[in-house]
Amino acid sequence: MNQPDRHTPRPGVTRGPQLIAYADRFGGTVAGLTALLRGPLVGAFDGVHVLPFFTPFDGADAGFDPVDHTQVDPRLGGWQDVATLADEHTVMADVIVNHVSSDSAQFQDVVREGRRSPWAPMFLTFDAVFPDGATEADLAAIYRPRPGLPFTAMTLGTERRLVWTTFTPEQVDLDVRSPLAWDYLRTVIDTLTSSGVGMLRLDAVGYVAKVPGTTCFMIDEAAEVVGRIREHAHLRGAQMLLEIHGHHLQQIEAARTVDLVYDFALPPLVLHAFAAGDAGPLARWLDIRPTNTVTVLDTHDGIGIIDAGRGPQGQDGLLTDEQIDRLVEWIHEQSGGGSRAATGGAASNLDLYQVNCTFFDALGADDDRYVLARLIQLFVPGIPQVYYVGLMAGRNDMGLLERTGVGRDINRHRYERQEIDAELARPVVRRQLAALRLRAGHPAFEGEARWRVEGTVLHVSWAHGQHRATLEVDVAAVRGVVRATGHDGVLRESTVEGLEAMVTAVL
Repeated sequence: MNQPDRHTPRPGVTRGPQLIAYADRFGGTVAGLTALLRGPLVGAFDGVHVLPFFTPFDGADAGFDPVDHTQVDPRLGGWQDVATLADEHTVMADVIVNHVSSDSAQFQDVVREGRRSPWAPMFLTFDAVFPDGATEADLAAIYRPRPGLPFTAMTLGTERRLVWTTFTPEQVDLDVRSPLAWDYLRTVIDTLTSSGVGMLRLDAVGYVAKVPGTTCFMIDEAAEVVGRIREHAHLRGAQMLLEIHGHHLQQIEAARTVDLVYDFALPPLVLHAFAAGDAGPLARWLDIRPTNTVTVLDTHDGIGIIDAGRGPQGQDGLLTDEQIDRLVEWIHEQSGGGSRAATGGAASNLDLYQVNCTFFDALGADDDRYVLARLIQLFVPGIPQVYYVGLMAGRNDMGLLERTGVGRDINRHRYERQEIDAELARPVVRRQLAALRLRAGHPAFEGEARWRVEGTVLHVSWAHGQHRATLEVDVAAVRGVVRATGHDGVLRESTVEGLEAMVTAVL
């Protein structure tokens, strides 16, 4: 069936594939990343999400704790490099809405001066939310993706106070009720869009509003913040992507009011399909999911599980508790225990709702399974984004995990150019690139999609005028066929093994 479009994205941003990458880990600099996109990756990507490149890009949370959100880290380049990248590719950048670095100039002034600092109202403290104190029920209600309460005791001026730190002590939450915080966020948006950034990813925005007696997560006040940011982003000609992990009904509801949301339910459902030989849950999701989505299999974070699971008030999930438990154990088995060593209490910087593993290892490093999973992502409606480690069909970086003790680092390998060139020669990488070039360049994807499931086989087809592109994947047998019309109107088909030749013939 066709999925109704719930909210049409703003003009000016293509729906073709996008790369997700750290500039320092994939290209070395912004200019180096640009050279890859216009060199060996040419034709595969219409856009790129450049993960935090601000000063510094290598802080306590891999750039998501900016000391200066308005400056490109000089080790990666400057704003002119970002503008050059934006000349030919849609560029997405993060607006880190919830917090700034505890080393930022503004917060350091608060550390020195306390309440006397002009910047003090910009940052959130316990007493700003609970001026009369908090009950046990108030504190227990607060949703946090990591163990413990979201407060850190700090000395501000001469006082010992509790500072709101949702993620880490190095990431101090903004008080978005303050005009100072809004001036800060507007400045960040203006700086990014002035250099050609056309898509803004709102990081951790679900946590941005805190109200006593609530979960402090995706509450009405947070939606109001999103609305204000969206209004300013549109004035600057940019599109906005909302980043939240949560129950699938939350994503459906959020999609009605924003430009784009992530389809974070897709990765666990694709994994379940291959793990259990069962495409049913994926098919049910395709019938109800919003289409103004950015689709992913893997990102710089772990593989989200909560997105397919039960809701906070016990709402049914896309997968049952038993199916999720079996899926997590299957990933641990497929990865040879690597994901188990990086997930939950086994590593720091943990998120209780994610499994840390490369997607390639989560599928047992099986080339055919992996390319078929990527094809499912590329044929599902939405803007597909492919993480740089996933593009390289990367293995779990156990050495980096051992050195840092940070679970997510298992999937944040640093590629040197010589290594990239070698990886590009692997059949699994070449086949992914062929699939990406088909998605980016075939006119069928400018039309409408239809899908159905027959037994264990998922069918997805696209049509635009006389152009056709179809995918059939048997998730139990791990077989698939891709068909596409060429310039001569002839429909050609291929299995995974012949994908490169077929794509060359039809484009």
